[in-house]
Amino acid sequence: MTVTMTLKRLRPLLVNIAAILALGTFLSILGPYNSHNFGVPGVWFYWTGLMALGWGSGSLFTWLFDRYLPDWPRVATGLALSVLISLPVLLAVTAIQALIGTPFQLANTPIVFFFVWVISAAVVTISILTDRSRRAPDEPGPPVASRTLTDKLPHHLRQARLIAMAAEDHYLRVHTDRGEALILMRLSDAIAAADRLDGARTHRSWWVARDAVARVERGDGRARLILSGAIEAPVSRTYAPKLREAGWY
Repeated sequence: MTVTMTLKRLRPLLVNIAAILALGTFLSILGPYNSHNFGVPGVWFYWTGLMALGWGSGSLFTWLFDRYLPDWPRVATGLALSVLISLPVLLAVTAIQALIGTPFQLANTPIVFFFVWVISAAVVTISILTDRSRRAPDEPGPPVASRTLTDKLPHHLRQARLIAMAAEDHYLRVHTDRGEALILMRLSDAIAAADRLDGARTHRSWWVARDAVARVERGDGRARLILSGAIEAPVSRTYAPKLREAGWY
């Protein structure tokens, strides 16, 4: 892996760390909700720590939403995230107050939650707007299969990366990086729906995404492709010459 690729992969993490430090510093200077009583540098650690906890929680909940509820509207997802992120942050704030000897009264919990949610909602909104502005309008996204195929998949697989497709009688088994599904569709129609992807037919019953190939194994005069997730795709003599010519193996 080159230094450029490493930096490219680390860039989102570094941006998030910078955002946590910037927001934590800003709130520590602002000192909302009498947090300036923690003094310096206590107030900085207080807000930066809460921002880090919120970011970690947000990353987890975002992953869950992307996996299981990918079709939720952006506004509904943002609202749900702001509420969910507020829960662990509220627990942390409550624990900190108890440790320093000034615990919240139970009756005040809804008010404290509201104050926490206000900040969580603001951070989630900034995150959504930043993510949207980061994507240039003319920047093409990664190629995806058409909805002719994806609409037949379960919701949690519709935005997953396609690995392979295998015909099983009148059905089609679709392998993705988030799992697999058996759908009613012809392989030829599915291949037409995936024509924008970098892949190829390897067998009369198989289509494989090129970037999913981990290695090639040979035996009995035939090759087979070992894919992500330990999936094995056969290579028939009919399609082997085209795959070799294209540099697959």
